[in-house]
Amino acid sequence: MDVHTMARLAAGLAIGLGGIGPGIGIGLATMGAVQGISRNPDAEGPIRTTLILGAGLAEAVAIYAFVVALVLLFVAG
Repeated sequence: MDVHTMARLAAGLAIGLGGIGPGIGIGLATMGAVQGISRNPDAEGPIRTTLILGAGLAEAVAIYAFVVALVLLFVAG
């Protein structure tokens, strides 16, 4: 395999595997937030605020994986 093929394969793996963790994390966080709001509707505001902050931080990991994939494509490829 040449360098270009390896760079494309590595970029695909970086974005593919880098998106799995945040996807699962945001899904679990949303599940917990919905359960918390359904049990205590008065706490919707603080729960929603915490959920949005946590989802943003988890999504940052996927953005880092995307940046790594772009670097692999355009620098090594």
